[in-house]
Amino acid sequence: MDFLEFYNLKEHPFSNTIDSKFFFSSSMHSEALLRLKYSVDSMKGLAVVVGDVGTGKTTLARRLLDELDEEHYEAALLIVLHTSVTSDWLMKRIALQLGVEDAGDSKLEILSQLHKRLLEINESGLKAVVIMDEVQMLKSKEIMEEFRGLLNLEIEGGNLLTLVLFGLPELEDILAMDMPLKQRVSMKYKMLGFDEGLTREYVNHRLKIAGGKEDIFSPGAITTIHNRSMGVPRLINIICDNAILEGFFAKKKPIDEGIIESIADNLDLNPDKVEAAKSEAEVEISEAQSEISETTGEKDNPGQGD
Repeated sequence: MDFLEFYNLKEHPFSNTIDSKFFFSSSMHSEALLRLKYSVDSMKGLAVVVGDVGTGKTTLARRLLDELDEEHYEAALLIVLHTSVTSDWLMKRIALQLGVEDAGDSKLEILSQLHKRLLEINESGLKAVVIMDEVQMLKSKEIMEEFRGLLNLEIEGGNLLTLVLFGLPELEDILAMDMPLKQRVSMKYKMLGFDEGLTREYVNHRLKIAGGKEDIFSPGAITTIHNRSMGVPRLINIICDNAILEGFFAKKKPIDEGIIESIADNLDLNPDKVEAAKSEAEVEISEAQSEISETTGEKDNPGQGD
């Protein structure tokens, strides 16, 4: 007998790989989706979602893409994998994702092709949407200016393109490299960790999808999972995944808070340490932003060039 059989599960319930069937439509996720779809449908231009690591931004981005059906939208999802992305590469990738064939090599040519393609999309009755994840990695004033240029492609009644940007909280500092762009953010949503009630619902939801029909975790274990994960979905998954294995070894039904505490200690999941690290990171980000501003001599007039 393995741990799935021991707990009467049909599959792993707490994998951190993205699987749409495990999507947990919490009140937070539902509100975020409604706000994002409103921004897209009303052609607002620029929407931003920020949140700490593991709060579900990538899951939400993929869910948004899934809900933008091909009958009404021309939508694409781009994930930024490294910081060395150039504005030329990014513009060409956006053009290709939106259906531009044989995208040119010069930025001016690509922009012309993209403008033509966006007009075609609009004339066909569709709305063009580009969703981008991990945008905080694009630490480039030039790229922020390119985003603003894309948002300048307008028709009567709205923008030809809606950009939906997902990233860590420092994304707000990255957008501030081009203040006219930051001022064009029409909708911003911040992803937070779950409260204890949502943590319980989230754990039970994933167990149910995996075939579970019994309470695998005691009430005290759920409270401890919430406290040690701070309600962050990714950390909840990690703790619960380890707990099911450890519970199987100890032949524990239900899994109690002692097992959770032991796992959290082993993983060094201490909320006080995490908060201290976050505060230190925020100071580093602030200092880096000041250095960027001094280096570029940024003196943009927010009322011009947008």
